[in-house]
Amino acid sequence: MFPDGNGGWRDPFNTQRDLRNARGTDEFAWVTSHVFRKTAATVLHEAGLSDRDVANHMGHSKVSMIQDSYLGRGTTNPRAAEMLEQGISGS
Repeated sequence: MFPDGNGGWRDPFNTQRDLRNARGTDEFAWVTSHVFRKTAATVLHEAGLSDRDVANHMGHSKVSMIQDSYLGRGTTNPRAAEMLEQGISGS
């Protein structure tokens, strides 16, 4: 994911150090390289790629890994709330 200047892979410790330096204060301590992976998966999903395509792009053999760990939870379904309301009120 992070190539070095010679076309090889960067040392993960150097990448983590650079990320820590870039994010600066404790206010952004929650920003990790994994946050970028989750964001990329969510952007691809919201752009219309299938979960299988996103999983393939992210290097996961199981679609469930993308669905369970990477994609942001969707918004609630207004129809589900409506159905519950109808069931409770009996109308």
